[in-house]
Amino acid sequence: MMTYRTSLLWACLLMSIAALDVAAQQPATSTSAASPVGVLDQRRMQPISGDAQAGDGKAAVCAACHGAQGVAIAPTFPNLAGQSATYLYAQLKEFHDGQRKDPVMTGQAAALSDTDMRDLASYYASLAPKPAGQADAGSRGAQLYLAGDPAQGIPPCQGCHGPSGLGPQPHPNSAPQPPWVTFPRLRGQSGLYLTKQLGDYKSGTRAGSSNAKVMQGVAQTLGDDDVQALSTYLSTL
Repeated sequence: MMTYRTSLLWACLLMSIAALDVAAQQPATSTSAASPVGVLDQRRMQPISGDAQAGDGKAAVCAACHGAQGVAIAPTFPNLAGQSATYLYAQLKEFHDGQRKDPVMTGQAAALSDTDMRDLASYYASLAPKPAGQADAGSRGAQLYLAGDPAQGIPPCQGCHGPSGLGPQPHPNSAPQPPWVTFPRLRGQSGLYLTKQLGDYKSGTRAGSSNAKVMQGVAQTLGDDDVQALSTYLSTL
């Protein structure tokens, strides 16, 4: 019999496949340096490697927003410490190639080489993450994160991001699995930052990767109160 966890894994995989199929039907875009290069297929991305020590030497500018130890100095910026290196690399690549846009990050990433992006991602992945908080296990946010809301069509976030918000922890087996290395750690992220990202997914502002296409569908099921509940829960987790 299929277990609950296995059901979640299959759901994530099917959502990712469907999302990319939709993205593949979109008109082709220019491949010039000033234009996006289409939707980044993160399903096929393998774990990246880089030189964390070299990344340390390249992170001075990043620290102005993301903190000297990868914990953001303001709630509008994401914490990078302890995040998946491959997720961080994928985001830098999106900014670099134009699939994801931001007034600051677009310009910062444009000057980075592929080696720079790998080194920076590896450096921040090596740092100690923000300490755990004390989230309300009985809150609406906890319910949505762990169990979803079938009546509203909301899937449980833990299916892709792990039961503790640490990012998925895959278990070796023969069953098909989603692209684990590109799913982010959510625990301890700023509620303000999470609210903004969910809003960007819902509006279609953030849509440059196969994973973003999945998140667009998820965000459409969330009301404003649900977004606030999830953001509060994760920020205190």
